[in-house]
Amino acid sequence: MTSRAKVLFLCIGNACRSQMAEAIAKHRASDVIEASSAGLVPFGEIPGTTLAVLRERGISADGQTSKPLRPEDVSAADIVVNMTGRAGTAIFKEKPVASIEDWDVGDPYGSNLGVYREIRDQIEKCVEDLARRLREKVDSPDAA
Repeated sequence: MTSRAKVLFLCIGNACRSQMAEAIAKHRASDVIEASSAGLVPFGEIPGTTLAVLRERGISADGQTSKPLRPEDVSAADIVVNMTGRAGTAIFKEKPVASIEDWDVGDPYGSNLGVYREIRDQIEKCVEDLARRLREKVDSPDAA
């Protein structure tokens, strides 16, 4: 059994981007990613449009909720994927995290279904790339 990286997906409202990333990672990369998500200013719910574009790919967000970023979530994470539009180093300057990746992903909130699909597709590619890198690390002869 391989070790999974604890990945925290972060955006502003924890309603669209980070929810999509969490659901996609759980669906496509659960072998190497233990996914969670949070928002700097959580919206409190996941819009139907977010859920709809995930369902189009056969991906469920069942059990996921829009929630705030908590210090214990950050300290437990191996990797924080930041999609807020602000530099992760600025957000976490007071408390460094193990690893921060800034993903340049637009916020679809309030946009039409087409924009949500574009963002979902972009996040899918980013999650797949992260999973590939983590799998390569696990399969590497140098892996501890």
